[in-house]
Amino acid sequence: MPRPILATIHPAALRHNLDRVRRAALDARTWAVVKADAYGHGIERVFDAFRAADGFALLDLAEAERVRALGWRGPVLLLEGVFEPRDLELCSRLDLWHTVHCEAQIDMLAAHKTQAPQRVFLKMNSGMNRLGFAPERFRAAWTRLNALPQVDEISLMTHFSDADGERGVAHQLALFERVTQDLPGERSIANSAATLRHAADTRADWVRPGIVLYGSAPDFPEHDPAHWQLQPAMTLATKLISVQQLKAGDTVGYGSRFTAEGALRIGIAAVGYADGYPRHCDTGTPVLVDGVRTRMVGRVSMDMITVDLTPVPDAGFGSEVTLWGRASNGAVLPIDEVAQAGGTVGYELMCAVAPRVPKRVDEPRSAAQ
Repeated sequence: MPRPILATIHPAALRHNLDRVRRAALDARTWAVVKADAYGHGIERVFDAFRAADGFALLDLAEAERVRALGWRGPVLLLEGVFEPRDLELCSRLDLWHTVHCEAQIDMLAAHKTQAPQRVFLKMNSGMNRLGFAPERFRAAWTRLNALPQVDEISLMTHFSDADGERGVAHQLALFERVTQDLPGERSIANSAATLRHAADTRADWVRPGIVLYGSAPDFPEHDPAHWQLQPAMTLATKLISVQQLKAGDTVGYGSRFTAEGALRIGIAAVGYADGYPRHCDTGTPVLVDGVRTRMVGRVSMDMITVDLTPVPDAGFGSEVTLWGRASNGAVLPIDEVAQAGGTVGYELMCAVAPRVPKRVDEPRSAAQ
């Protein structure tokens, strides 16, 4: 039989989370952000669940082609825009909307020969300091775009750096509103955290939720997914493939990082960093065994981890091990907790599930239970 590790995608949870975002976004339209292959879930696996969105936002042309191939005829937005002039030909053919964040992209548009003008989202750098025109250059960029016959409607956008923290969005929002106050065009400013935490202040035409659609809290650990009524869209699970009985003084794993203080029964689970489970997790990382919360002990190896079976004395060979997501008995282990133990964020764990891990789409029942 195949190795027992499996990543399960829950469409009912995806639908629930999208609905949760739409309710938080008030009357704004919603982009379903499916960059990075839908945060590791697979664009084809999430597409039906996200049909209720108003558009799909992603990064590259190959992802855009996949969304169109699935039959989507609505808006598709390239969040980083085009990377070279010939990309604009595919934007024309696939009817893609695209972000403009630098002069080079305006130059490409000015040289592009097309019969159909294109919809663009002009991005302001309001403090994130990654992509976008500086506020003092934003209006000149808008004027230049507006004069191009290659450009149809110009929408305006920015991205918040601290929507999930204490600093908040007020400083960036005030700057964006001041610079754009008399410019026409739709606005898109709120990411996941801003949509949930600052909806009243960031009301605009479009919101751009990403991580919340997949059941992770954008402001963990201040709030967990349950606080925002989110459901896990992915379960990573495996099984115990061995059990060991330790005595006081016995060590576990490479580097002997864990030493048993007394008699201890441990289980060996078929998952490791080659599957995308974070190597920086160590003793204490939460795990569910047969739906019961316990802890990992020792280091993560390439193909295995070891877990404390004290809370589950009846567990043995073949017992279910839930690394994150929903166990068969309905217990939930948020991916954010595992990520925190590994010194990272849920985004990375979702995207890092290795190709060797099989993925399947769950029956519609599970995430709603």
